[in-house]
Amino acid sequence: MDQFKLQVIGVAATVVFTGVMTFILLMVTKALVGLRVGEEEEREGLDIVLHGEQVF
Repeated sequence: MDQFKLQVIGVAATVVFTGVMTFILLMVTKALVGLRVGEEEEREGLDIVLHGEQVF
């Protein structure tokens, strides 16, 4: 049972760590380049705007 408790603590610590780091990375990305494209680009279609391709 002691091993199980240690593993649960390890999993919980990993989940918390990855959650916090993801939040930090998203905030840094948002501050530097933003997380969304413009409204006009979204209307036109991201395949065309970002990749120059059109889906038929």
